Amino acid sequence: MVSKEKNMKRFVFLIWFFNVVVLVNAENGSRLWLRYETVPPSLGSELLEKITAIQHNSQNPSMIVAANELQEAMMGFTGARIPVVGKPDAPGILLVTANTRMARRLGLNAELRNMHPDGYLIKTARLNNVTHTIIASPTETGVLYGSFDWIRQIQSGNYDHQIIVKSEPHFDLRMLNHWDNLDGTIERGYAGYSLWKWDELADVLSPRYEQYARANASVGINASVPNSVNANPQVLTPEYLEKLKALADVFRPYGIQLFISVNFASPAALGYLPHSDPFDPAVQQWWKDKAKEIYRLIPDFGGFLVKANSEGQPGPMDYGRNHADGANMLAAALKPYGGLVIWRAFVYDPGDKDRAIQAFDEFMPFDGIFADNVIIQVKNGPVDFQPREPFSPLFGAMKETQVMMELQITQEYTGFSNHLVFLGSQNEEALKSDTWAYGEGSTVARVTDGTLIPHPVSAIAGVANTGEDTNWTGHHFGQANWYAFGRQAWNHTLTSEQIADEWIKATFTSNPDFLEPVKDLMLNSHEAVVNYMMPLGLHHLFAWGHHYGPEPWCDVPGAREDWLPRYYHKASEYGIGFDRTRNGSGAVDQYFPPLNDMYNNVETTPEEFLLWFHHLPWNHTMKNGRTLWDEMAFKYQEGVDSVRSFQKTWDRMEPFIDQERFRHVQSRLRTQVRDAVWWRDAIMLYFQTYSGLPIPYELERPVHDLEDLMKIQLDLKHHN
Repeated sequence: MVSKEKNMKRFVFLIWFFNVVVLVNAENGSRLWLRYETVPPSLGSELLEKITAIQHNSQNPSMIVAANELQEAMMGFTGARIPVVGKPDAPGILLVTANTRMARRLGLNAELRNMHPDGYLIKTARLNNVTHTIIASPTETGVLYGSFDWIRQIQSGNYDHQIIVKSEPHFDLRMLNHWDNLDGTIERGYAGYSLWKWDELADVLSPRYEQYARANASVGINASVPNSVNANPQVLTPEYLEKLKALADVFRPYGIQLFISVNFASPAALGYLPHSDPFDPAVQQWWKDKAKEIYRLIPDFGGFLVKANSEGQPGPMDYGRNHADGANMLAAALKPYGGLVIWRAFVYDPGDKDRAIQAFDEFMPFDGIFADNVIIQVKNGPVDFQPREPFSPLFGAMKETQVMMELQITQEYTGFSNHLVFLGSQNEEALKSDTWAYGEGSTVARVTDGTLIPHPVSAIAGVANTGEDTNWTGHHFGQANWYAFGRQAWNHTLTSEQIADEWIKATFTSNPDFLEPVKDLMLNSHEAVVNYMMPLGLHHLFAWGHHYGPEPWCDVPGAREDWLPRYYHKASEYGIGFDRTRNGSGAVDQYFPPLNDMYNNVETTPEEFLLWFHHLPWNHTMKNGRTLWDEMAFKYQEGVDSVRSFQKTWDRMEPFIDQERFRHVQSRLRTQVRDAVWWRDAIMLYFQTYSGLPIPYELERPVHDLEDLMKIQLDLKHHN
């Protein structure tokens, strides 16, 4: 007679064989990294032996979601439906929160009380002579995060029944900023129209709202701003607040707090008051009444995100006030409810003053004046989400004000959803940049996560890349940037390699013949895009409006200078680059020593930022002995060659994954190669008109004529 154990192993093997050996249906990417594919038979048998039930005693929605997620994962991994029960009578997963009878029995209360509310423990413990896997947290939301981590251990091939995990988020608020408009369009969105169907809400709830919330929770994202920072005042009308309430109700079980982008001039724009002066008691009362109305509908509402006096958006300066006046007025309205004001520092005025120094100059005088529930949101670099730029000097400089980093997940400046660019590497570079604000080791991450500058709430934001496309992000590899932001927001010490490894295994396969070459491709993709677009510190050479292709020659009559590439490259027969030294705009001295001296000296400036800080002659000698002109040519060719190598790598991956996703990525890589050549030829041929120098003869010849390239026009889109 065959034993029960042998039957189980045979069952697991048959499930695994069917899924791995038999060709599976094509995949459309809609499942993201939450695919829960069948694990190898040995692991499946172990899981079924150790996990016979998922157990908890709670009716909290987040706890129920966690249990259901574990049940779904076990079904995917093993083919068996594991019951969710209330009593820990059999070996299984036991979900526990602090200050409960079960936490006391397990001796966990003291440890849980000292943890971050979102943190969690994963460990084994014996109860009633049975060994259980414990997922415990101070809160039900933390249990949900721990459940997703337990699942991730299996997807990553790191599962160990005896492993002990203790994890707490580095940032309290881990937020997605959507640039979605109320008409369904998305500013800088490249995956179709908006997820949010405002015309159907609140009566109709798309199933994708919950899928979106689930995906965010799986990587620890806990806040969402569904509307654009170029905010339509209508979002604050009773009609739209009901729609937002419907979204908040969907998000809540997944631990996601809803915020709203607001237009500072809403009191006047909606017709309630003649103006929106923050010093007017009637304006102050309007915002207080509006806050009361919102919290009555959404008790856990997070607060307001504000873009003010930036690129034509209204703000307190329209009334002779300053940023602190405006932010503090809104903060007072939200304070009774625990709400936050997130005030963007993306400000710059037209004129002769270096755009890169303006945010620092405008905000530093108010350090220490902002209310304690105001957070200043600063883009990672001082200009605008360029493929590479030094970190913003506001990080570490504002010591009396909460500051958070804003990263871009959507690929506004890195090829939209046509180019494969893993931004985890770019994020890591920014987070690990050393500000020297408190001496060596004062990284951007540590001056914003509460370690070096304690504040009530630490935060980080990413501009979302989601849309209504079936695969969510337009490019299948765009999903990796959403995933990476969440993982880095939770733990900024994770490396890009670790994150890429996790994502590939969960999204495609753990087969090393696929994993290793694709991971290498991803980790080299950011440097590739920098090289074929703007190496050596060049920046903002993009075409007018769309920011997709090259247009260093752009000249729009009547346009403000700082929206034109010539403002940044300053090319002439004598050289190229923006002088930000003490002899130029002085931007170097917004950085702490020794960075200010390092950037001021051409010999000590890192070459990746050379033309960001210096205007240099074409024959300037680089560290490798080449001239600046020749080094530019080699960098552009290196970028083109890298993408061609990505194309070859991907073509070899065809046997390992479904045809639908394979063909999609293959097609996008063809486009990326063509675009890389377009960038190389446009930039080098245009700047050659100034340098008068030949492209090094050992390099590939341009395939375009400059005259033809200068005729290319693409549609204008708004900016954020």
